[in-house]
Amino acid sequence: MFPLFFFFFFFFSFSILLCPPAVAQKALVAPIQKDPDSLLYTITVYLKTPLQPTKLHLDLGASFTWLDCFRDYNSTSYQHIPCSSSLCTSFHSVACGNCNDTLGPACANNSCFLYPENPITRQATLATALVDSLALPTTDGTTIGEMVIVPEFVFSCARPFLLNGLAKEVTGLAALGRSQHSLPVQISDAVSSPHYFALCLSGSSTEHGVAFFATSGPYYFLPRVDLSKSLVYTGLLLNPVGSTVISYNQQPSDEYYINLTSVKVNGKPIQLNSSQLSFDENGFGGTKLSTDTSYTTLESSIYRAFVEAFVNESAGLNLTVTSVVKPFDVCYQATDVISTRVGPGVPTVDFVMESEDVFWRIFGWNSMVMIERDGVDLWCLGFVDGGVNARASIVIGGHQMEDNLLEFDMESKRLGFSSSLLLKGTSFYVSIKGVCRWRWWCLRNSGRTIGWQ
Repeated sequence: MFPLFFFFFFFFSFSILLCPPAVAQKALVAPIQKDPDSLLYTITVYLKTPLQPTKLHLDLGASFTWLDCFRDYNSTSYQHIPCSSSLCTSFHSVACGNCNDTLGPACANNSCFLYPENPITRQATLATALVDSLALPTTDGTTIGEMVIVPEFVFSCARPFLLNGLAKEVTGLAALGRSQHSLPVQISDAVSSPHYFALCLSGSSTEHGVAFFATSGPYYFLPRVDLSKSLVYTGLLLNPVGSTVISYNQQPSDEYYINLTSVKVNGKPIQLNSSQLSFDENGFGGTKLSTDTSYTTLESSIYRAFVEAFVNESAGLNLTVTSVVKPFDVCYQATDVISTRVGPGVPTVDFVMESEDVFWRIFGWNSMVMIERDGVDLWCLGFVDGGVNARASIVIGGHQMEDNLLEFDMESKRLGFSSSLLLKGTSFYVSIKGVCRWRWWCLRNSGRTIGWQ
């Protein structure tokens, strides 16, 4: 495993600020971890008073954050949201009610109600909305600074069953969608910053990724390269039809869609129906990014054309398909595949956007998945058949996003992407005032701070 993103949290030693204007130029940062069982991603933030580390499911397209408030929710700073408040109205929620149980975080009278949803099980429930404190540390791109509190962070309570199917130890969901109530938007508003955030996901369950909030860079990687200056940008599209279980007055989707125009294997476009890459009147079609999907899914006809092209191009590398391991349909014996700095040596995959010069190149590390079966290692093509009635024709999943830097510019409605950082031979580091707080970012060695590569 390439050690790009792995760190250790020591937030308790940071000083705390209540969002002064001076921190607007600094990013807020949080660790991301991949659960080895569910293959889903979690993000750790600090919530409540006193502050408590809280692990949440990272949902790139969700509208609002939710937490299990029915078990062990202890905070001295939470407040319910009154039904008649402008904040409740801003959720487009028509639910409001009283409580017949013991009053507490999950139970209040004249309280605004929301419909939190589990994106994996597609279950939803009715629960109260809350305001409480959230905190993250800052960074200027080279050092870790003070903790910053967002004193009125808005989220929904949720019942414990809504955690079914999510990663271990999570107590809720962190929403990173394009809603005004998402985690990145609330953080940016609290520190008077434009609406930006960036993600680096790690493919390892022991090595961590990172999220940056309220910044458009710099993103420093060894040897002190600012990757914010080398991102390629494409527009973010708005799907006019939302797909949540409970529709909020037919609001558009808060998920992130991009204008994919073609898919290439080894530089050769595959045959597909271009109309599938656009939205129809019901919001079906298009290409979205999702951290709820482990491997990129392709609508069945696109998938068949893609697999055929990949197998044909692989044959030119003397690779022969062997017995497969579900959910994958193409596997090769690992001993037959050469190793490169960007993973197994297989045909490249390009997601082409609005022009031939704007493409996201996927190398072997992100296109293939290592599988061990009966003591034999296999490299399997990490793309999955999404079916004939897929809502999104292409869903770019977490595996394809790993070890890539993705910047979401919600102001200009565009996505910045780096393609694989392994190709660039870089890794991330932050020195923390001479002390190595996050050991994946730095090592103390003879009085100097060095990064891991």
